[in-house]
Amino acid sequence: MAGAPHPGGPAPHTGPAPRTGPAPRTGPAPRTGPAETVDTQVIVVGAGPVGLLLAGELALRGIRVTLVERRHGPTTESRASTLHARTMELLDSRGLLADLGSPPREPRGHFGGIPLDLTLPGPYPGQWKVPQARTESVLEEWALGLGADLRCGHTLHAVEDRGTHVEAAATGRHGGPLTLRAPYLVACDGQDSTVRRLTGARFPGTPAARELLRADVEGVDIPNRRFERLPGGFAVAARNPAGVTRVMVHEFGAAVRARAGDPHFDEVTAAWKRVTGEDITGGTPLWVNRFDDENRLLARYRHGRVLFAGDAAHRQMPIGGQALNLGLQDAHNLGWKLAAAVDGTAPDGLLDSYDTERSAVGAAVLGNIRAQALLLLGGPEVEPLRTVLAELLAHDTVRTRLAAMISGLDIRYDVGGPAHPLSGARLPHLRLRTGEMICGPAELLRSGRGLLLGLGAPPPPIAAGLADRVDTVTAHAAADEPLEGAPAAVLVRPDGHVVWAGGEDGDGDALGRAVARWFGSP
Repeated sequence: MAGAPHPGGPAPHTGPAPRTGPAPRTGPAPRTGPAETVDTQVIVVGAGPVGLLLAGELALRGIRVTLVERRHGPTTESRASTLHARTMELLDSRGLLADLGSPPREPRGHFGGIPLDLTLPGPYPGQWKVPQARTESVLEEWALGLGADLRCGHTLHAVEDRGTHVEAAATGRHGGPLTLRAPYLVACDGQDSTVRRLTGARFPGTPAARELLRADVEGVDIPNRRFERLPGGFAVAARNPAGVTRVMVHEFGAAVRARAGDPHFDEVTAAWKRVTGEDITGGTPLWVNRFDDENRLLARYRHGRVLFAGDAAHRQMPIGGQALNLGLQDAHNLGWKLAAAVDGTAPDGLLDSYDTERSAVGAAVLGNIRAQALLLLGGPEVEPLRTVLAELLAHDTVRTRLAAMISGLDIRYDVGGPAHPLSGARLPHLRLRTGEMICGPAELLRSGRGLLLGLGAPPPPIAAGLADRVDTVTAHAAADEPLEGAPAAVLVRPDGHVVWAGGEDGDGDALGRAVARWFGSP
């Protein structure tokens, strides 16, 4: 019997046995010049976490997907290391949490450097500390295990939407030209997206006004600092169990440097000395970079047969891990819709809803990040605002609103149909009994299909020809958790969002319209 998700850790793994190590990123055999042409169904550019999750979502549904990655191997940089509650839920819905191991959970985060309790109802409250390299490894093994084709060491240099398909050209690591053809291409190639540049996609927003220097340093012994504001600037220092200290520093009023690439470690040590008075020049830098508060959002996430996800679609300061989580949730929203478009089952407008839904979420997240950047990196002039916000956070209504915003639990899409408190929201966590199994919603979504869930009684019927797109399940409340106030039945998209709730007499027509809108005709 599968147990229910434990509130203090990842749910039991009910998919394949946990994997024992990362799949090697070997790419194709070394090429010495001959041209190669690959005909596939979706080209994904970029094999970071967002591209890998999207590839897995597509491959789960039988779509042939080819990833093109400029790097020769997996990342060894720690970069983003925070997974939020909603992202943990979506990874659980694909059976991937056990492969992450037992990541530490931190119930407290921050809003602009002001401490914020992120605890909210659900199986994964707070934030979970998972190095990006580990997240990539898990997603890569999953995607490749489902049949995705990964081509490393290839630099993209041309993309053309030909109306009936997309053609892309890349140069292999040994000079062999690679041509790829597919009905669709998705850019998941980061904030400096090559696809965005090649296609000329409009990327409006605000330029950088402040920057932060960041480094992982071995061999330094300095006090931990959590969002410490000092007379000359802002500093963070956090030492991990392996003895590596991540430092971040910003000097109030400092100009953004107009230079490309990562800073030299000397820049970090000099700024750290000026702000904190501490000398870290004796440490060994493992990774050094800079980031700033440039804030941009694509005018459209879809350009014909070329789509964008993750940092290729939005550029923001990576505050509190929101950038990574926003990108992973882009991929989760897009995967099932794009698969339906490829296999011909998508109803009209389904793929366009990716742009509508995710650009609205992106705008909201970028808005809160701009506010946080001001609170975090603004000079003494922002102190009165920080004081007022800290007082407001003592009120639980304010705390829960900001915690839900950061955790991704507040997302509600406009799904049309009759109004219901659950319409457009994610299906809340419920402990359910289905036959001999006690589970939550995540386990019922593992197939990657939609879900028609009857709560206590069988749900209204839908067309038998849709059984390959929607699973019908009847569940009862676990003995210790009655479903008071729950609707009789819900229709849930593969990404976990409710598009119909009801089940009483007369609801059959509304259910039929919802099924047709999101899952098409038999």
